[in-house]
Amino acid sequence: MQVTITTISPTQQEAAFDVSSEDLQPHFDRAYEEFRPKAQLKGFRKGKVPLPMIKKIYGEAIEQEAIDKIANDLYRDAMDERKIQPLGTPSMTKLDFQRRQYLRFTVKYDVRPAITLEQYKGIAVEKPVHPVTDAEVEDEIHHLRRANSTTAEAETVTDSEHAVTADVQELDEAGTPLIGKKTSGTRFYLADPALTPEIRDALQTARKGETYRVRYESKHDDHSHTHHYAIAVTAIEKVILPPFDEALVRKITGEKVTSPDEFRTSIRNDLAGYWENQAMTRLNDAIANEVVRRHEIPVPDTLVEAYLDSFLDDMKSRTRDRKLPAGFDVGKFRTESRPYAIWQAKWSLLKEAIAEKENLTVTDEDVARLAETEAGRIGIDKERLLDYYKKSSGPTERLLSEKVMNFLRSHATVQENVMETTHT
Repeated sequence: MQVTITTISPTQQEAAFDVSSEDLQPHFDRAYEEFRPKAQLKGFRKGKVPLPMIKKIYGEAIEQEAIDKIANDLYRDAMDERKIQPLGTPSMTKLDFQRRQYLRFTVKYDVRPAITLEQYKGIAVEKPVHPVTDAEVEDEIHHLRRANSTTAEAETVTDSEHAVTADVQELDEAGTPLIGKKTSGTRFYLADPALTPEIRDALQTARKGETYRVRYESKHDDHSHTHHYAIAVTAIEKVILPPFDEALVRKITGEKVTSPDEFRTSIRNDLAGYWENQAMTRLNDAIANEVVRRHEIPVPDTLVEAYLDSFLDDMKSRTRDRKLPAGFDVGKFRTESRPYAIWQAKWSLLKEAIAEKENLTVTDEDVARLAETEAGRIGIDKERLLDYYKKSSGPTERLLSEKVMNFLRSHATVQENVMETTHT
């Protein structure tokens, strides 16, 4: 058998196979044996037809049916022998079988491009640092108090800790009610920072049974829209915030914490952890973007399409019925998402190249530690989770990606940039 490998592009190859009848015969012999138990011929019990008769009567049909499997097996063996790792599903571009003479076929497949790594150490990046302030801690406490608040009926709004229920009628420019544009029972919490300022101002001294006019503009892209509303107040509630004391702390933490000061410290630590995670995400993104920017590499279409498929699968996984929304334009989505899929493919290839050059590998101990760490969080027995992780490529890929990023961070020049803090 002769195999000729031709490089079509940096990301695509073609393998041409010329297989003689002698090389094919062992494959056909196996196909005859596999067919024999199914063979039925008058005068013989099923499965007992002599092999020479099977070859004479069914031989040509058996060989024709076996060609695709034989070609696939020969292709796989050739790739393994040459240590070629094709990407995705290969395509057979030619197939010519002449019985008792030869089998000739060609297979086209994508491969990872050869990558020459440029500078990936010493990358200068910024890490945003967000110091946690007392005001942020108090904001969090205030949110928790709001979440555990009670209400009492009121006739008049006296401060922002009030909720107003109203019927909202949209008006035209002249103040005439628009038919079909009335919403009943709308609730406005005046202390909500997301509430439109003009509505909050109009209701800051509202009385039950009164109607208030509101006008404001909203901007969308390159145009603005003016809104006119009549807000008829039907009910007012005073929002009563509980004091931040031992009783509230016990309630919020399920008796795990009793001291308000201890809980305040816990909130500060949680905020610090949140902002550190945000900072590390942005730092990692900055490093990855810079590494990709410094390397112009060709990307196999197979890899790009695989990422686009994964984006769609992720969207499906977030819906209750695991389906895309009705009318979703898959073609448009793939077109618009293609640049990001190309970026992801480049980053994936570069991570593999860096890991290989720096001898970064994932050991069995690494996988075992991951299983031990995540078993409790997921609620699965450690040994069961470890067995799953050993059979799946996902955890290993994730661990290797983390090792590459840890390496890049340790060799980067990181400048901390203190961010301004705000609170609601």
